Amino acid sequence: MILRTLRLHRFKWLLLTGYLPLSLLAAALVGDPVRWEDVHWLDVFGEGGGALMVLTWSLLILGSRPAGTVSNLLFIGLSLILVTLWQDNLDEFWTIPDAQLWDTWLENIPMPVGMAVLTLGLVRWYEEQRVLMAQLSQRERFMREHRSIDPVTRLASADYLNQQLAIELRRARRECSPVSLMMLDLDGFDLINRRFGAHEGDRLLQAVTELLLLNLRDGDLLCRYAADRFAIMLPQTSEAMADLIASELTSAIRHFAYRSSKEGERVTVTASAGVALALSASPEELMQRANRALSEAKQTGSGCHAMAG
Repeated sequence: MILRTLRLHRFKWLLLTGYLPLSLLAAALVGDPVRWEDVHWLDVFGEGGGALMVLTWSLLILGSRPAGTVSNLLFIGLSLILVTLWQDNLDEFWTIPDAQLWDTWLENIPMPVGMAVLTLGLVRWYEEQRVLMAQLSQRERFMREHRSIDPVTRLASADYLNQQLAIELRRARRECSPVSLMMLDLDGFDLINRRFGAHEGDRLLQAVTELLLLNLRDGDLLCRYAADRFAIMLPQTSEAMADLIASELTSAIRHFAYRSSKEGERVTVTASAGVALALSASPEELMQRANRALSEAKQTGSGCHAMAG
């Protein structure tokens, strides 16, 4: 995996590994060798060790990242820092004449510029990680507490939803806060399975799962209820807000540009949703009301949503 990722950055590595021996050759050609007994080995250890560590960081970062702006910023920043550390280390073995201004520039200019570029890259990396963590937090609620995870979507099952609904309903009664439950079903999923095969159907379910997770809030719970039906628990969510979320989710799926894996054909995907607001209902009653609302939505037409009466 690391080697495959490094191939994406092979030109960066060629540039960096080409610079190191060329700078060594330049120092040997224009500089006077320092006597062995005059070498400051503590400086060699600090500067040379620092250069080696920076080179290792570059290997680890580029080996774990795809190509892109963030990767480029991190590489440029680390490379400039490496240039200064490497040049300082070479000066421990060769005395470069003062007339060779490039030596002074390489010792002083790349370090601050590299620190600035590296900082910018780390800021962008931080923003990138926040987006990823927002997606992962949608799964954390059941990943830590529940072992029965659907192998296709990596979501929890209906049994776990029932347990969490019971907990949430008790909390809602204590705090007098609303709880809504949404049932969302893909329209014509059996036709997609028959046309493209079960494997493509699983791919579609995985893609829809990621799409839903991106459009849900941190406290919402997404489960695979059955086949192509998803259940979404919406804590502290009023009827009006749940209706708006249902509209947004069905719209997001309707505009989803999904393409089959073999031929790249655009597959039109729509979903229907039914929403029930918890009054004094048990988890079972709430799921029944949400399923009835979903049936009404599907009778209305593809891509519709309905609220339980």
